Formats: sequence, C-alpha cells, structure tokens
Amino acid sequence: MNVIIHEINEKLKTSDHPVARIFYKSGDSKILLIGFLKGMTLAQHKTHVPAMLVVLSGEVKYIQENKILVLHKYDSQDIPLEVKHEVFAEADSLCMLIKC
Repeated sequence: MNVIIHEINEKLKTSDHPVARIFYKSGDSKILLIGFLKGMTLAQHKTHVPAMLVVLSGEVKYIQENKILVLHKYDSQDIPLEVKHEVFAEADSLCMLIKC
C-alpha cells in the first residue's frame, strides 16, 4: 500500500483534481485509494454498484442531494446506487473507496 500512497502523493503535486489508484481488484470487487489536496472536488457522479467511502486521513465533505456530511479520519459512508453525489476535501485527505 505504501507504494500506491507514495505514487498518489507524487501525482498530487502536479494535479488539479483528485488522484485515484487501484489498490485491489478481484472479479467485480475493487478497492481504490483516492488522494485529495485541500479544496479538490471529486465531481458529481453516480455509482452503479454498491460502494463505501472510508476516510483514511484528513477530512472530506460527502455531498448527496440536500445532505452534507463531514467525514473525518476512519469515518465511512455507504454510497447508494444511482444517486448523484460528490466529495470535497476540507483538508489534504486519503480515502478508500470499496466497490463490490
């Protein structure tokens, strides 16, 4: 995992958007690590498979319709199918996205 986190941190130095890398993939299951610098947004989108966002470090806002949740280190959020949502970094952050 350290290699992937190092790669994300290096890419963030020159990126203006969040950087995602696959940590694990097997069949339909996938785990992504997503790095954010403070102020970055993972633009509004939908998921077509069950997913959960876990904050590994930092602080993000999870925004879904009229609901805004501030997630801190080790907080998690289930992401409903086919519902528009976005993620905004309140601080430099690292998140894990679990899709299965």
